[in-house]
Amino acid sequence: MEDYKFEAAKASVDFIKHGQKIGVGAGSSIFHMIDIILKDTTLAQSLSFVSSSFKTRQYLREKGLTEQLSSNIEGLDLYFDGCDQFDTELNAFKSGGGIHTSEKIIAASAKEFILVGDESKFVEKLNNKHPLVIEILPESLSLVLKKLQLHYPQSVVAIRMASQKDGAVITENGNLLADIKFSVIPDLNELNIKIKMITGIVEHSLFYRMANKAVIAGEQGIRIINPIYDNAIK
Repeated sequence: MEDYKFEAAKASVDFIKHGQKIGVGAGSSIFHMIDIILKDTTLAQSLSFVSSSFKTRQYLREKGLTEQLSSNIEGLDLYFDGCDQFDTELNAFKSGGGIHTSEKIIAASAKEFILVGDESKFVEKLNNKHPLVIEILPESLSLVLKKLQLHYPQSVVAIRMASQKDGAVITENGNLLADIKFSVIPDLNELNIKIKMITGIVEHSLFYRMANKAVIAGEQGIRIINPIYDNAIK
């Protein structure tokens, strides 16, 4: 069976130029990209990388690539990352890893943000297959839960619990994570703003109109997707 993630990663590398500073996320598509870059020694040695993913940073170091602190994002040329799901406007849910706050900072700092993956991630409109994940300041947990219940009474909110230790998952920022499962996804523009306006929420996992293009692979081959915006939404 053809590895579509590998094919998408291979096509994505074509956007990289010598000497650039590259941001990379997490997941198999990104690891494929790193491996493909390594095959071009001259290109690999000319690049520097930034990532908010612990696993990705470790892999970059193991492979001898230049890896900089995620706080050093000045002059970032490109940011590549996968996602759980994205739509025709390139709005994306990135709900799995729980590092969306750091990923958003890097994505917003790059001159261009490119989504990478297989065609199964692409949908006409985002749906409730994946939760919206929020990062919460611990002292605001009670307030945040009350506000979410008020704004979205039909949703189910669950604090993300650790599987390898007793207690909740703690982010690298020292905060909590909660998964919000909607019966129906609210209007994305409204959701993006309303969630951020709740005091105590640091960030959420909806990447609203942040990506510049997507590179996906599937039965039809490689597709480069540019966002198609609803002009009624500003």
